[in-house]
Amino acid sequence: MFEDTKAFSGFSVDDLGRAKEFYGGTLGLRVTEDEPRMPLLTLHLAGGAKVMVYAKDDHEPASFTILNFPVADVEKAVDELTAKGVRFERYGGFEADAKGIVRQDDGPAAIAWFKDPAGNVLSVLSESV
Repeated sequence: MFEDTKAFSGFSVDDLGRAKEFYGGTLGLRVTEDEPRMPLLTLHLAGGAKVMVYAKDDHEPASFTILNFPVADVEKAVDELTAKGVRFERYGGFEADAKGIVRQDDGPAAIAWFKDPAGNVLSVLSESV
């Protein structure tokens, strides 16, 4: 039924201006404000994928990972984001190194979680995952 639809995801934030600066400036994504009837942002991801970001007065941050960014070098991505002021999260049950990177014991897979200004959880992770 939906196999040919171009589905997309969306999530809320408490401040579109801060979200635009974070996703566009800090993360380097192309961000557009192209909805004239309702204030929202569109994040343009590699491969043509899009994610809608909308303001919500009673926004509650997602307690789960809403966006994962696969990268060739997690440590390099963490270093670059840390230099831009991003702070990495540590969660119980996962042993993280000093930078906040959780590594798989038997392979190269790694992940590090961080939050956007609205408190939503994001990650950088090994492309091989």
